[in-house]
Amino acid sequence: MEPDTEIDARGLLCPLPVLRLRKVLDALPPGAVVRLHATDGASWVDVPHFCAQTGHELISAEDWEGEKVYQVRRRSEDHA
Repeated sequence: MEPDTEIDARGLLCPLPVLRLRKVLDALPPGAVVRLHATDGASWVDVPHFCAQTGHELISAEDWEGEKVYQVRRRSEDHA
């Protein structure tokens, strides 16, 4: 699946990868897909938790030899 946009958060520490993800998702229409690249190991916990708390869909989470790559779909507007 090709993302609508990508975020390069490599080299950034918690909570910056999730904060960047939130900012980008908030600016996109519902259903848009973002690919996030991060190297912070804490993102492995933070990104799924963020998605669960905000209603965004974590499509995939992969570890590419130390680089974490996530695909996240923006939630619909009717999420509370």
